[in-house]
Amino acid sequence: MNFLYVFLIFLLGALIVRQWLSWRQIRYVARHRNQLPPEFAQSLSLHAHQRAADYTIAKEQLRLIEGFVDTAVVISFTLLGGLQVLDLFWARHVPHELWRQIGLVMSVLGISALISLPFRAWSVFKIEAHFGFNRLTPKLFLRDTLLGLGLMAGLGVACLAVILSLMQLGSHSWPLYAWGFWVLFNLLLIWAYPAFIAPLFNRFQPLDRPELQNRIQGLVQRCGFTLAGLFVMDGSRRSSHGNAYFTGLGNLKRIVFFDTLLSRLNDEEVEAVLAHELGHFKHKHILKRMLVNFGGALVFFFALAWLSQKVWFYTSLGVLPQLAGANDGLALVLFFICVPVFTFWLSPISHFLSRKNEYEADAYAIAHTQASALRNALLKLYKDNAATLTPDPVYSSFYDTHPPALQRIRFIDRHDPTSFS
Repeated sequence: MNFLYVFLIFLLGALIVRQWLSWRQIRYVARHRNQLPPEFAQSLSLHAHQRAADYTIAKEQLRLIEGFVDTAVVISFTLLGGLQVLDLFWARHVPHELWRQIGLVMSVLGISALISLPFRAWSVFKIEAHFGFNRLTPKLFLRDTLLGLGLMAGLGVACLAVILSLMQLGSHSWPLYAWGFWVLFNLLLIWAYPAFIAPLFNRFQPLDRPELQNRIQGLVQRCGFTLAGLFVMDGSRRSSHGNAYFTGLGNLKRIVFFDTLLSRLNDEEVEAVLAHELGHFKHKHILKRMLVNFGGALVFFFALAWLSQKVWFYTSLGVLPQLAGANDGLALVLFFICVPVFTFWLSPISHFLSRKNEYEADAYAIAHTQASALRNALLKLYKDNAATLTPDPVYSSFYDTHPPALQRIRFIDRHDPTSFS
């Protein structure tokens, strides 16, 4: 079968499935809007449940529009000749081969970022603001956007320069060299993020709650972890959503709490949330995910090397490769346009494994802290973040990286050693 037909079947099939799932989610959440699950009756109000339903529906309606626009952008770049126009533009204006190809790739990334910008702005200033979550000012939004684009440009150009140079060598081993560089580049970013990148966007202060510090230090010692520090991030500058995360590698691991999270949870609940995150490290979920991603990248680089030599790969997608110049940048763009079209169908498998990991982390937290504290923390976070308690089961199984609220609370209750029910 012609690659064009295969590409169109997967592209349009993905669009249809995405839209169908979104409509299922909207209808299911709306149908259960006025029915608070009994398990939450003592901790959440019907009003909070209805607010979460309305918030979920608003986000999903925006996602419906984004789905059509994303597909239109892919078709415009490929079958409608957008990439061909850009490739010819850079060929006419930039004689240097490497910079011509970098210009092509970066222009595609820049155009894609500009197209997504109105959706991000609508999400922040309409949906998030309407439900009381947004604290971003237009000035800070613009600063974040420009800073993000600047980082993308700087890091992107450096990464592209190396990968395209390796591709131009023409060696059969270039995918292996490119993959090695990609792994090192990503590890460098993970190392640099907490110390150099994150502070460009947020302020970080050492945790200044002695009782909580002592509780956390006792937890990490019991669990056999080494931490480089406990920090509080000023997440409230941008949103009222609460969160916490680990960052860094090896002995440089640090814990970062959003100030909004610390303002809502008591010390015992914060400890339970942290124990959940420690569970991910104990079960090596992050390491396994990293290895899977790096393994997938190796496969992708060899697939790119093979496809970049096939004329039908270009012509099927509406592009004529240049006979007098290199087409590595063009192949790179086409490949990364195609990859999401095909990997979309693997999402349920990836997300199923992610949900399994969440249950394992919850079990770890229950073993090292109070199950009731974890339960109470999650209930507060569901309420404060307006997470729907009644997602569509099919939608959830396809998209959700965390178990639905009801299933997760039931799991905690079943494994609570103090429960006699």
